[in-house]
Amino acid sequence: MKESLYQRVARELVQNIASGKYLPGSLLPSELELCEQFNVSRHTIREALRELTALELVSRRKGVGTLVVPKGDENGHSHSLASLEDLLTLAKTNLRVVKKIDEIVADDELAQTIGCRPGSRWLHIASIREDSKKKDAPICWTDSYASPDYAKVRQLVRSDPFSLISDLIEKHYGIKSEEVRQTITAIGVLPKMAKALGVEPGSPAMRIVRRYIDISGNTFETTVSVHPAERYTCSIVLKRQKK
Repeated sequence: MKESLYQRVARELVQNIASGKYLPGSLLPSELELCEQFNVSRHTIREALRELTALELVSRRKGVGTLVVPKGDENGHSHSLASLEDLLTLAKTNLRVVKKIDEIVADDELAQTIGCRPGSRWLHIASIREDSKKKDAPICWTDSYASPDYAKVRQLVRSDPFSLISDLIEKHYGIKSEEVRQTITAIGVLPKMAKALGVEPGSPAMRIVRRYIDISGNTFETTVSVHPAERYTCSIVLKRQKK
């Protein structure tokens, strides 16, 4: 039987995913971009994507796009973090549940962790990111620290639970991330977050500190996320620098 047009497109997309052109946790090009790439109609692209969805290679989310489904451990989460856009995708596919919002003064330990001056004041937001399939096993606990000047963020984090806080700051205050500096370490889960994460205190976890840097080189937000073991895999693409 002759291969239909949408089946050919689906086959090529499967090959692209298998070859690593589209990494687990990343977004496929938009429907319009795929139409141009394959020189086919939007109907054909939608049929091809429906085929990939049936094969459980991708998942489609309104307002997000077509996400390449991570493979491997069903209990884990694999995300490509090769760009700032990948961080946005990660946020938009996992619901934020706010646990606490307050203002704090940074002590020496916090100042060292987030790279600020001891005694400086910060808007602190504690939250978890739920797994849509396993709400009793959140992906992470995150403590976010931003300037108290961003007062609107207090309401925005609840009304827009899928956006990054840095993205909310950009939309409402015009401060844009030029880069995100990450530090990853292995730790034991602290008692204050163990119950919310559904794990025992001291159990192994991965801590990711992300500092969001603006065009002037200033840190305008820092997040400290703790991911229990086996619930999250961070995939980072390393590329050779061009001479």
